[in-house]
Amino acid sequence: MKNIKITLSLLVLISLTSCDDFLSEIPDNRTQIDTPEKISELLVTAYPNRTYMSIAETMSDNVFDSEMQEANTDNTQSYNWEMQTQIGIDTESAFWNASYEAIAAANQALVSIEELGNPASLNPQKGEALVARAYSHFMLVQFWSNRYNPATAATDLGIPYVTKPEGALLEKYKRNTVKEVFDFIEQDLTEGLKYITSDYKEVKYHFNVEAAKAFASRFYLIKGDWDKVLEISKGLGSEPANLRDYAAFNATAFADRPVEFSRVEQPTNLLVDYPNSIWGRSYSLRFTLAGNRSDEILGPETNIWGKRWLIIPSGQYRGGVTVLVPKFYEYFKYTNVTAGIGEPYTGTVLLSNDEFFLNRIEAHVMKNQIDEANAELEYFLATRTSGYNPATDVLTEEDIVDFYPAVANEFTPYYALTPVQTSYIKAIAEARRREFIHEGLRWFDIKRFNLVVEHNTYQFGQIIRNNVLVKDDKRRALQIPQRASDLGIEKNPR
Repeated sequence: MKNIKITLSLLVLISLTSCDDFLSEIPDNRTQIDTPEKISELLVTAYPNRTYMSIAETMSDNVFDSEMQEANTDNTQSYNWEMQTQIGIDTESAFWNASYEAIAAANQALVSIEELGNPASLNPQKGEALVARAYSHFMLVQFWSNRYNPATAATDLGIPYVTKPEGALLEKYKRNTVKEVFDFIEQDLTEGLKYITSDYKEVKYHFNVEAAKAFASRFYLIKGDWDKVLEISKGLGSEPANLRDYAAFNATAFADRPVEFSRVEQPTNLLVDYPNSIWGRSYSLRFTLAGNRSDEILGPETNIWGKRWLIIPSGQYRGGVTVLVPKFYEYFKYTNVTAGIGEPYTGTVLLSNDEFFLNRIEAHVMKNQIDEANAELEYFLATRTSGYNPATDVLTEEDIVDFYPAVANEFTPYYALTPVQTSYIKAIAEARRREFIHEGLRWFDIKRFNLVVEHNTYQFGQIIRNNVLVKDDKRRALQIPQRASDLGIEKNPR
């Protein structure tokens, strides 16, 4: 109940300091953000109030056609890598708009700090604003641009990197290159990390020190700066105790698991958010984790020791046509109880020690520190394996190479991989895929490793459409939302 009370207070604060309301006013009519307290309140809205998880997960190879006939337009379009035409709660346009609204809040906070004389006492707010601004731009460039490649980044279309509050109701922006966006992100992140703090009443609803480090490790992993990833993750150690405890999670009553997963008291959860979303109802969608295909990701045959995973789908729809790992608690905030009208908010974990640790292991691999990577990967997999026996369940380089063989032209990042590195990267990518099922992170790996994805559509058990996302497919970069392109933002080539 403690977590729910915290959530309710957070939602009230969001409603009182809505970035939508703030941005709807012309500059001269906006509420003056002229005190430290107002700046802190404004920063509550410096996080996107929509989620990317529905978009990213549905485009990935984690979803299949369950053949349920309740076709949802957004779900179908994402599954087929088509531009979404709806303006709904969990859509591309919603996340694009919410991200720029969050950026606007961060920018206004930074301007207000400057106007107050940039006092050292406001360094924590400055750090949070810079890291939050970097985070939203990072997520935008991940979805709406080509994957990061230093050989082409200087000419690849990025997204507008906005660093000032809007001076008019309809600003016109040009797209920066991917290189420019990454340079700006690194600049904001580096500066923000100097000031970031964990001194908050509710630490995990803000970019605290560990959450900022975890985000930095994600950024540097994609940029290919392995030394930075290892430097930032040093405090985790080789056997972190603060990973998710799936045995305890599975022992929790089923109805309580969604609440338990995103609780701020969970040691692994570093940044928790409650965006306006119904993604927790994803099990009722046609294109989702189909019950007859879930073992391809979560079955014992995918375990290197041949044992059951502790990550198991424990919820199902229509007798198992679709299944889910119950991760998402939905709080419905009524605006009119009598009419049954309100807004759904869904608990989501944006950053965790689990991802942080996997990023560290991957950096070891890329630095050819195979012994360290092997030991840490064994530890991670052990914490996810039912009946793990340290005396017999030992991981070796030979095991990894045999179980995850290097396949020519399968994993093709912009950098070279040796056969052994390929096998380890494949093992880590599969661990990340399983760990973050339903959470959308698989799409990032599909994009940066240029993995091929095949999505089949069925009717009466027969394939009626075979859709393949080939390497370097232009659809890997989402099309710019219609309203943004109408305002002059250049579209992606198709």
